[in-house]
Amino acid sequence: QVQPVESGGGLVQAGDSLRLSCATSGRTFTGYSMGWFRQAPGKEREFVGVISWSGTVTAYADSVKGRFSISRDSAKNTVYLDMSRLKPEDTAVYYCARASGGGDYYSEDSYDTWGQGTQVTVSS
Repeated sequence: QVQPVESGGGLVQAGDSLRLSCATSGRTFTGYSMGWFRQAPGKEREFVGVISWSGTVTAYADSVKGRFSISRDSAKNTVYLDMSRLKPEDTAVYYCARASGGGDYYSEDSYDTWGQGTQVTVSS
């Protein structure tokens, strides 16, 4: 299976904005919802948000709601995570993944194809 590829991470200051991209191979991800997760040092990977295949339905973790936004460009086979008003606690490796249709989009068990991740570091 072809993995998605995340990019756009980096070192930013608190309050800054950042856009992450998740490039997919097209056919492998056509028709699937895509999710974003993150894993901070010493912590378990946690759900950030998900977007439906059509792009019309999104859901977010409470910790990022109102600050993060997910979108997708089907023509470019790319999913985006726009992050604003970043906080030091947003520091983590961010992953995108294909939803396998398990139903519980908040659980990583519902995703079957993961990228390698991109590091986001927010300094105070």
